Amino acid sequence: MQAKQRILLVEDEEHLLEAIKLNLELEGYRVTTATDGKKALKIFKEERFNLIILDVMIPEIDGFQVAETIRLQNTEVPIMFLTAKNSSEDRITGLKKGADDYLVKPFNLEELILRVGNLIRRGMKGDELKELNSYTIGDKTIYFNSYELHLADGTVTSLTKKETMLLKLLIERRNEAVSREQILETVWNYDVYPSTRTIDNFILTFRKYFEPDQKHPIYFHSIRGVGYKFTDNVEGQAE
Repeated sequence: MQAKQRILLVEDEEHLLEAIKLNLELEGYRVTTATDGKKALKIFKEERFNLIILDVMIPEIDGFQVAETIRLQNTEVPIMFLTAKNSSEDRITGLKKGADDYLVKPFNLEELILRVGNLIRRGMKGDELKELNSYTIGDKTIYFNSYELHLADGTVTSLTKKETMLLKLLIERRNEAVSREQILETVWNYDVYPSTRTIDNFILTFRKYFEPDQKHPIYFHSIRGVGYKFTDNVEGQAE
């Protein structure tokens, strides 16, 4: 029997805490709760979780600080913020602190459940692909450690570090839309703020490398208003 996925839910509004907890438990998750940041960090140090759901405005230590502290200890566990703060500055702050998702109150419980499922699956997939060394798309193989693209005829093309990092991110999240914010955080680490056109140019380059028909891409897609997606319905070979 598969072990239940464990969620740490941090929320100081009692009725909302109980409603979210009940709905998550009905989905089969094991939920531990905390109503302030200090207690949340104590629980996190003592137990292992597959997902952290954090309200931003909580007593003792706010959610941003809690996330930052968790990230110093664990860079892998997915973190979702629940918050009434909806400005772009707040979203960027949350992502800088290490959040993987950001859901604004009031929200639909069904949407929350869907996002929770996506984050937990992504976390499990991340565990599987953490040591990903290569990935084959069609007749071409990417070698992440050496920044190389090997063609079937033996030709080798050098990849830049940014190209390799973006390819790895899209492949690890294959068949999922990856937001521009996630790309900024993972590939550029917020040191530089590339324009949407810059990321689009990377996608165009990937199409030149991998697409049989660049005008009708089957692998690399730009999703207007959302981000970018790598689609591989016939699973590429990962090693």
